[in-house]
Amino acid sequence: MSAVGTPIKFAGEGHSRGYYIRTVIFFAFLVFLYGPIIVIGILSFQGEQGSLMFPIRGASLIWFQDVFNPVYAGDFRAPFVRSIVLALIVMVITTLVSFLAGLAFRRGFKGSSLVFYLVIVSLIAPPFLISFGLGIGFTSIGLTSQWWSGGLGAHLTWTLPFGVLIMFAIFSRLDHSIEEAAQDQGATRWQRLRYVIIPIVAPGILAVALFGFTLSYDEFSRSSLVTGTGNTLPVEMVTVRGTAARPSLYAVGTMTTIFSLLIITGTFLSLYILDKRRGLLTGGRVTESENYPKKQGASAPAAE
Repeated sequence: MSAVGTPIKFAGEGHSRGYYIRTVIFFAFLVFLYGPIIVIGILSFQGEQGSLMFPIRGASLIWFQDVFNPVYAGDFRAPFVRSIVLALIVMVITTLVSFLAGLAFRRGFKGSSLVFYLVIVSLIAPPFLISFGLGIGFTSIGLTSQWWSGGLGAHLTWTLPFGVLIMFAIFSRLDHSIEEAAQDQGATRWQRLRYVIIPIVAPGILAVALFGFTLSYDEFSRSSLVTGTGNTLPVEMVTVRGTAARPSLYAVGTMTTIFSLLIITGTFLSLYILDKRRGLLTGGRVTESENYPKKQGASAPAAE
């Protein structure tokens, strides 16, 4: 009994009906989210007589071998390389432009609102129409759209708005007094950018790079009409799915999922190392009270 005479309820006792309903909905959401990935992973390990559906016929790695040494329709090796190269280019451009946009918009300029809405409008435009419009644009000037030209432009219409929005959120939380303090200490504009701004917004820059890479690597709808003769991996997978689908398609999906998880893990590891070096994690922070006596002892002579 408590001090006021009411019984004490321990954790886990007396859950309401709504609690169990929310729990069921949550686990149903997890199944809906990760169920297809698990199913694809299981089907990719079928035997030689395997098909695109259950039941599983044996177990082997033959379909992973077929990805690297295809003996049937569907060669994913060149499209995979194209997707990686294109995603890296998109990542660099998205990160650089988004960072510069963040620097520009934090100061403000004439027509900044118009530029902002022009950047964001591509998010609500139908992706197929963007791909179609780029294809027509290249044709009208006598050029053939390829994965490194039309595909690059199509992917940037998807990654740049996300990158710009992320950098806006990062710079909106940047304390201007920190930069002003560096200026008061005699730091030049370049020194303030290199030693103050970039280290503070570095996690946001990594986040933009991750978004740029993953969004480009998995993009299909904006790439479907502008890749030309060299398909990217998503376009090639959809093409094979409609003509000569085999369980090797599932093997590609499994390897792509693992590759994406490795990219995400590497990004979070980089963020952890950055925070560790900046002293934002436990054990890395030195307070001013600990540092001040050392400065005093080094700068002032000992009192006699």
